[in-house]
Amino acid sequence: MRAARPYDAIVVGVGTMGSSALQHLARRGRRVLGIEQYELAHARGSMHGHSRIIRLAYHEHPDYVPLLRRCYELWRELERLTGTRLLELVGSVEIGVPAGPLVTGTLLACSSYDLPFTILEPPELARRFPAFAPEAGTVGVAQPDGGYLLAEAAVRAQAALAVESGAELRTGERVLDWESSGAGVTVETDAGAYRAARLILTPGAWAPGLFRLPAGLLTAERQVVAWFEPGRPTEFTPDRLPVFIVEEGSTQYYGFPSIDGAGVKLGRMHHPGTPVPRPELPEPEPTGAEIAPLRSFLERRLPHAPGRLVEAHACRFTNTPDRRFVIDLHPHEPNVVVASACSGHGFKFAPVVGEILADLAEAGETAHPIEFLRLGRPGVLS
Repeated sequence: MRAARPYDAIVVGVGTMGSSALQHLARRGRRVLGIEQYELAHARGSMHGHSRIIRLAYHEHPDYVPLLRRCYELWRELERLTGTRLLELVGSVEIGVPAGPLVTGTLLACSSYDLPFTILEPPELARRFPAFAPEAGTVGVAQPDGGYLLAEAAVRAQAALAVESGAELRTGERVLDWESSGAGVTVETDAGAYRAARLILTPGAWAPGLFRLPAGLLTAERQVVAWFEPGRPTEFTPDRLPVFIVEEGSTQYYGFPSIDGAGVKLGRMHHPGTPVPRPELPEPEPTGAEIAPLRSFLERRLPHAPGRLVEAHACRFTNTPDRRFVIDLHPHEPNVVVASACSGHGFKFAPVVGEILADLAEAGETAHPIEFLRLGRPGVLS
């Protein structure tokens, strides 16, 4: 490899998590380089598509709640530092059968951390939120701290703050290889080679190739979301409709009110779930067959939502077997930090993940509770 320039840290992949790590390190006074093979907030990752849900009553696992509390603080701090609107609180509601994993997991998070919530039977749910036509036998768990993030704006704000704080950012450079030794790390791109004390890998769908971990541990899949023009627009404004998750059997749908008149956004977790074997290739446009299940759900549960299709996007989820994140030091390279495989629910955590990655790069440890996200947890590398 050619001679490399020294940095305190190099961040490979300046997307959701990478842009956050970059700004945290730069604001701590570190000499840091971010390398992104495309433009910021590009369409081959998982952050594009305008908006992402944030919610405090986290049904996936109650251990996420302390991290989320820090996220809310850091998102507001980022807004103040950049003068950018990023986080809107409109409340959240999770709807499913009382004994199902969505409702029980949400209530467990609420009880574990004393979060305020209200249980809504179908008549009260429909009265409070007229857009919904809830299924008999279900309940809704309403929580006031939910809302949405303006995703692409957030990534750009984090990157801009990093550069303003002294970070160097190189876009349009593809990483070809990286090497690690006791003396540091070297990253080779198609434009040059760079050297640093630490390397942070946040490559999204490129993680299976760049992490150098066992095959099959991380998998990238295609996800389709769509926006529909509602037939009764006043029922779908952010002051009338919260962000929502609805569980039907083993399937979970998630959605947003019509933000700035853009239409009602809907997705289905891990849909269509087809593999992404070559992440460098653009995702094909969503098909009618991929959009049809989304429209069908709206016809059942938000019957005035599925009007004209406004737009549809395909993005990528990078998954672990247990659908939790990977945040850790590399098991074989202690000066390499890895973070990815957020399994379709990671965006909201970007500020605190960046803080954790900066901690790990600087000190090899963090005060944040991440044991349940480390590589050595049961069912991952244990």
